[in-house]
Amino acid sequence: MPDQSVQPSPDPYDALLLLSFGGPEGPEDVVPFLENVTRGRGIPRERLKEVGRHYFLFGGVSPINAQNRELLEALREDFAEHGLDLPVYWGNRNWAPYLTDTLREMVADGRRRVLVLATSAYASYSGCRQYRENLADALATLEGEGLPLPRVDKLRHYFNHPGFVRPMVDATLAALAELPEERRAGAHLAFTTHSIPTAAADTSGPVEAHTDHGKGGAYVAQHLDVARLIADAVRAETGTAHPWRLVYQSRSGAPHIPWLEPDICDHLEELHGEGVPAVAMVPIGFVSDHMEVKYDLDTEAAAKAAELGLPVSRASTVGADPRFAAGVRELVLERAATERLAEGRAAAAPERCALGALGPSHDVCPVGCCPARSPRPAAAGSD
Repeated sequence: MPDQSVQPSPDPYDALLLLSFGGPEGPEDVVPFLENVTRGRGIPRERLKEVGRHYFLFGGVSPINAQNRELLEALREDFAEHGLDLPVYWGNRNWAPYLTDTLREMVADGRRRVLVLATSAYASYSGCRQYRENLADALATLEGEGLPLPRVDKLRHYFNHPGFVRPMVDATLAALAELPEERRAGAHLAFTTHSIPTAAADTSGPVEAHTDHGKGGAYVAQHLDVARLIADAVRAETGTAHPWRLVYQSRSGAPHIPWLEPDICDHLEELHGEGVPAVAMVPIGFVSDHMEVKYDLDTEAAAKAAELGLPVSRASTVGADPRFAAGVRELVLERAATERLAEGRAAAAPERCALGALGPSHDVCPVGCCPARSPRPAAAGSD
């Protein structure tokens, strides 16, 4: 942990940017939002209306923007309480406030060295490289407008940082406590994350991770590491070793393209067939309870469990947990100290907090990390 007796310094950074996916905030926003998400794929508007049906079940409102506002406030409060003088901005990839508009605002405010917190904790094209591509696109727009370009760096993956893992441990314990007492000891843990194409999973992370981590590359390896950490902590807390598995949700690709499996609903059917008494679903792949959690778990998976007569509960995500906000502060100070060391303005490397077997991730994405099918410019990395 950082030495709290020393005034925290964000130098050389002058701002933190919370960068998220974005989501609609009313029925009229749903199709335009989905057009932003799927731009360039030629998907007809009528098809997008069908795809967006789960948003309409919630009044056309995704919870993600409200949750980002809560996280934004939690970060600002934590920074102020600990004397970290660093303004926090917020921009989205696919809906207002748009990333380009936020960067334009930051430039107007005089920000020239920006650190980015992406609301995705793991390595993958869609969870890292695509964010970096969007940053590059936004910076290119600003350059075309003749504006001064800030230097933009991205915080390392934080899937195994204590500020992310420990709230998930407590959330898992709370989910188990919601299950019927007579079934609790035999409950299985279903750790869930977003399914992605197996080809994207296999090439996730640095090039060496594609083989070192085997099938699924860094994406699967990182999730498995977090799942083990949580399962071990639950066993230490309760004295019960709950069987567990990493499963997937929210598949959205063409049927002929292989994606990571098993799907959570298929997994529930399998467990029911084996006579498992109950299941706690733990969405370790998500930072907040946004639409894919509310719909794919709380609606679809819960309906499947009810159909099977299988008791289920669902752990909350880290959201705006104060420990997560504190973890972000630690990551900011760690990266700032690392930059000062590289510039010859510090004598020693900072402590890099990480739990589990994989250790802290890289600060700068190396060449070939989480490649796209079609190469595009990306910011905050080596390529």
